[in-house]
Amino acid sequence: MLQLDVYGTLVAASLVLLAGRMLVSKIGLLKAYTIPEPVAGGLIVALGLLVAHSTLGFQVKFDASMQAPMMLTFFACIGLNADLASLRQGGRRLAVFLGVVLGLLMLQNLLGITLAKLLGLDPLIGLLAGSITLSGGHGTGAAWSSVFSERYGLASTTELAMACATFGLVLGGLIGGPVARFLTRGVRLPARGPQGGDAPTTFEAPDTVRLITAPALIETLALISCCLLGGHAIAGALKGSALELPVFVCALFVGVLLRNGLAALGLYQVFERAVSVLGNVALALFLAMALMSLRLWELSALALPMLVILASQTALMACYAIFVTFPVMGRSYDAAVIAGGHCGFGLGATPTAIANMQAVTDRFGPSHVAFLIVPMVGAFFIDIANALVIKGFLGLSELIR
Repeated sequence: MLQLDVYGTLVAASLVLLAGRMLVSKIGLLKAYTIPEPVAGGLIVALGLLVAHSTLGFQVKFDASMQAPMMLTFFACIGLNADLASLRQGGRRLAVFLGVVLGLLMLQNLLGITLAKLLGLDPLIGLLAGSITLSGGHGTGAAWSSVFSERYGLASTTELAMACATFGLVLGGLIGGPVARFLTRGVRLPARGPQGGDAPTTFEAPDTVRLITAPALIETLALISCCLLGGHAIAGALKGSALELPVFVCALFVGVLLRNGLAALGLYQVFERAVSVLGNVALALFLAMALMSLRLWELSALALPMLVILASQTALMACYAIFVTFPVMGRSYDAAVIAGGHCGFGLGATPTAIANMQAVTDRFGPSHVAFLIVPMVGAFFIDIANALVIKGFLGLSELIR
């Protein structure tokens, strides 16, 4: 086994990003289906390590200490970019998209429980392979798997939850681009360049040159640090209560408060260009580290019935994005980008959703609406909504066990 320290892991993640950029630019299929660069590079490394493990028994262990700070920085930047005045402009669409997301959460759990029952599994296992690990991700999966193990006596729930969440992370990054590309065929594409002459939003057009200064960068780092510190403090205070939330949601919430509170008091205006640069760096590094660290051989531990459930969930997500998300959000280019993003966090995580949308808008043109709506719903509202939906379906699972 080769064990890399934090510096070796950072070098590896940087090389993964460079490799992903080269692969997408050189391989027409990846570009045609708008596969995100971190997904392309990260999966190539993960597949290479799978082959090395299967044939030689060789493994590489990466240092995971930077993943959480990168993820929290990404969510803090979403919060710092959340101007409530701008969010009010997209209020109706935000509410409509939240309704669309709620519909998927319920369908994921209904499909998981139904298939588990038909395949002779405990309905709770189907619930675990539903919105808990797919829309919820690794963090929600870990939290609920311990509940299933302690309260209901289910074995190996943590390993199963991590495998399901990993499966979703991979598929969410792979189907988002093709779904969005399919939907853009019948809509009017935007003119190249920022809409209306405005600068792109924080995570939109990450390759755009953004002029910043060292003092602005330091000020933004200070704000992000406050978000991380405050997020951990709030999450710790809420732990074990009915209002318990993941740390990243708390960090995002602190970012929203800082951005809008300081502006309302006339004390400070967040420098959005610095937030954009740091947010995109954190997003790219987090995705690269997460994907190159995938232990794909562990997915073989999923029994055939679980693979059937997860494959069905993937088909459900693609169909839902095409036949529900896209038409409900307006059958426009913005709706197509939103649908691609929905595939990202409906199966994987919000960073995957942003990467999906970046890959689409980099090729076809900007979508300010998508980058306004998807990050807030995918990063903040979905965890609250998912917790309520899971508790409702938990009662249903108990009834039919």
